[in-house]
Amino acid sequence: MEQLLDGFATALTPTHLLFAAIGVLLGTAIGVLPGIGPAMAVALLLPVTYGMEPTGAFIMFAGIYYGGMFGGSTTSILLNTPGESAAVVTAFEGNPMARKGRGAQALAAAAIGHFTGGIIGTILIVLLAPFVAKHAVDIGAPDLFAIMVLAFIAVTSVLGSSRIRGVASLLIGLTLGLVGLDEMTGQQRLTFGSLHLADGIDVVVVAVALFAVGEALWVAAHLRRKPFDPIPVGRPWLSGADLKRTWKPWLRGPVIGFPFGAIPAGGAEIPTFLSYVTEKRLSKHKDEFGKGAIEGVAGPESTASASAAGTLVTMLTLGLPTTATAAVMLAAFQTYGIQPGPLLFQREAGLVWALIASLFIGLTLLLVLNLPLAPLWAKLLRIPRPYLYAGILFFASVGAYAVNADIFDLLLMFVIGLLGFGMRRYGLPVLPAIIGVILGPAAEQQMRRSLQLSDGSLVGLVNSPMAVIVYVVVLLIVFFPLIRKFLPKPAPPTTPAPEREKVDA
Repeated sequence: MEQLLDGFATALTPTHLLFAAIGVLLGTAIGVLPGIGPAMAVALLLPVTYGMEPTGAFIMFAGIYYGGMFGGSTTSILLNTPGESAAVVTAFEGNPMARKGRGAQALAAAAIGHFTGGIIGTILIVLLAPFVAKHAVDIGAPDLFAIMVLAFIAVTSVLGSSRIRGVASLLIGLTLGLVGLDEMTGQQRLTFGSLHLADGIDVVVVAVALFAVGEALWVAAHLRRKPFDPIPVGRPWLSGADLKRTWKPWLRGPVIGFPFGAIPAGGAEIPTFLSYVTEKRLSKHKDEFGKGAIEGVAGPESTASASAAGTLVTMLTLGLPTTATAAVMLAAFQTYGIQPGPLLFQREAGLVWALIASLFIGLTLLLVLNLPLAPLWAKLLRIPRPYLYAGILFFASVGAYAVNADIFDLLLMFVIGLLGFGMRRYGLPVLPAIIGVILGPAAEQQMRRSLQLSDGSLVGLVNSPMAVIVYVVVLLIVFFPLIRKFLPKPAPPTTPAPEREKVDA
């Protein structure tokens, strides 16, 4: 608690408060634009923080993170175009509400849901993160490698239309992560004799290319001639009847979202869907679902926000990003020479607790700033698509160039952007590739350390109880679809045959 109060003392300085407010506004403004989720918002705004001291930069990122998430749900409600995967479920009820003229209430339910889920999730970070970090120090190289393998398998199995596509995307990421000098031997790998590639491909360049450039090219290829017609929004407010229906879903959200965020299971898609199903089952207004039930907005939004907090526990204590946004945040830490992991709470205690305190501040600012500004965000949706994506490409180019001030990075970004376009064309999810680029080199390092400790014996990879348990979980994930085929299927309910109607001759 003492360290958290010190964190608040750091985060509540006028300069840092200004950074948090700018982060929230920038995150929402970019997150509101169609097809741009918080991951792309953070990737595009990474270069903005170059030259800033780390604490100020991460306080701004905290605002961008939650602002981008709220922006994604705004597009989902008003345009039926989710800005990110976590906001897909929100569109189920949010858009029908908006079409009925209740867009303002849907946005208010989403904003308060984000605030509630985020605050509860952040309180859980305060309680759990130091405990996890304390015990994570004892985790050895074989255990870390096993956890990274679990992250790879979980992400490829959960996302995308097929496991093969998930694995293909992961292999693309791992290959990009191999480029550069071998850390242990100094041998050049996949550099094709180019000195520009000797240092490897910067994670920021890969993230911006796959997210921003790939998405812009994909949308340009499918640009609709007919412009979207956004739904006008009044001032968001909730009546007493609405509050009565939403307070329970707001509180149930974190119970579902936080644990899913903390385990490497592909982010907020599964928990938000589970939340939606739960609210539908528990609601007294089941007939409204599909036509604009406010519980279907409140529950999933609270769940998504708590899940985002859960991902930060894994990222800060183990250095494992479980979502695309966390992966880009990890890249941001690395650009400042800070490696998230068990020792982060000892080496960079001031920075970590200021970041956690800024999550509370960012969420409060999100609610205070975004409820009155909802009509303004709705107007951003009127920007013509060609101008919008030209702007994205411009910011992406500036961001990639700012990393090393090297024209080669720009060319590399557009080549990888074309790869991102091809991945979207053939249905390959982008997240496994990003996770592969970031975790690949670290996983290789831990694997080689484990093998060195065991004199090259493969037993060295499974010589601890934790590693064995993790590999058992991996095998269950891999073989579950096969096992499910042999499980007895539940018999369909038998209904008595209707009596044959007597027909008068």
